[in-house]
Amino acid sequence: MTMQPPVHVPMPTAMPVPAFEEYEPAGDCVCLGCAQRRRALVRGRAIGRRDGGHPAARGARRALVLATAAGVVLGGGGSVALAVSTPVPGPGPVALDGSDSPQGGRAPLHGRPAAGRPGGRPGAPALVRRIDRTTIINRAKLWLEAKVPYSMSEYWTDGYRQDCSGYVSMAWNLGTNEWTGSLDTFATRITKEELLPGDMLLFHNPADPNNGSHVVLFGGWVDETRTHYIAYEQTRPTTRRQATPYGYWKNSEKYLPYRFNGVTGGLGPEEPAPAPNQPGASAFPGAAKFGPGADNPYVAELGRMLIGRGGLRFYPKGASTKWSDADRLATQAFQQAQGWTGADADGIPGEHTWRLLVQRQGKDIPPTRAGRPGPAGVPAYPGAAVFRPGQSHAAITALGRRLREKGFGKYYTSGPGPRWSEADRRSVEAFQRAQGWRGASADGYPGPETWRRLFA
Repeated sequence: MTMQPPVHVPMPTAMPVPAFEEYEPAGDCVCLGCAQRRRALVRGRAIGRRDGGHPAARGARRALVLATAAGVVLGGGGSVALAVSTPVPGPGPVALDGSDSPQGGRAPLHGRPAAGRPGGRPGAPALVRRIDRTTIINRAKLWLEAKVPYSMSEYWTDGYRQDCSGYVSMAWNLGTNEWTGSLDTFATRITKEELLPGDMLLFHNPADPNNGSHVVLFGGWVDETRTHYIAYEQTRPTTRRQATPYGYWKNSEKYLPYRFNGVTGGLGPEEPAPAPNQPGASAFPGAAKFGPGADNPYVAELGRMLIGRGGLRFYPKGASTKWSDADRLATQAFQQAQGWTGADADGIPGEHTWRLLVQRQGKDIPPTRAGRPGPAGVPAYPGAAVFRPGQSHAAITALGRRLREKGFGKYYTSGPGPRWSEADRRSVEAFQRAQGWRGASADGYPGPETWRRLFA
């Protein structure tokens, strides 16, 4: 009998336990500069829909865990092949009011609100924390220096959510994590001309919050053209600061400027001032930057601030870098509105005038209204619209008579009368030229300063 060699039966070996790594799908950017990230952590549990998970994910993950456990138990009894497909991105985080929010809705520091918390669109508290512009920018720089990674679900060590609206909430020191749908309740709409460092540019799309909603902090203008500004923003991969076209790279017309209701004063000495040829600096540039012959960005900055304080009527063509009589008259009107007289209201901005304008303090330039008494007994200026072809007004008669009294009546062959005529215009032009004015400042149409000097 032929002996058969013993058959070696291999002992079953345990199936190696699969090693799972964190899976992070490719980002689906919901807005330029504000990427939406949904993490699916394979930890034996499904991520809730509120946290960005998909409703079908729970069953799939449970099956994956059970199959893995079965493979371990079976050992060498066979191998189990598992095909793990890319997770299907689910809907974004749900806001407290039930609507989809690309920013995760309002939340307290270090996490989401407790279950059962009342819903509804949150509003700003009755009292907001006061903060100056320097502190806002310095707080924004903290995340910039730390290179805080973007996330819609994670919170930085200071408790603020690591997305764009969490970043603004942090910079403004709100104490809560707001989203693009609630930040406006803490702020007031302003104009492009009024923007100062620490303000925000907000685009919230209420019809579809996931489509385009984003917010950035305004850090100052790049140059006098005001076509680009420095934007501080929380975006993928980390916080950044860069020159950005106004109002943003896309959907620029939808980005609206806002000012935090708790902001106080202007920029402090800690914030580096812009370059000498760049407007927007809070420090007074010196009286030499203003007056006849001056041509620099600070003159244009002065004009824009005066326009924002009620001086629009002095700038029919807008502010310019070249000093003009419009700048002097508007500055003088602002100074007089503060109750200043004499050398304190000479139309040349000093340090005090500049500080009031920059910090938006003091009184605005009052509107000109017919019947309002003028200074030093000057009759009320009726407004520029009165002195135009076809107009008839008693002030035109008073103007003509005063021009004759002053020696500028040679163009009148009769009258003067209440109807505006070329004789009125040429007489006014002669008076204006006698003041040393030229060009548009001597066009023959009396403005407030022409009127004041004529009746002085």
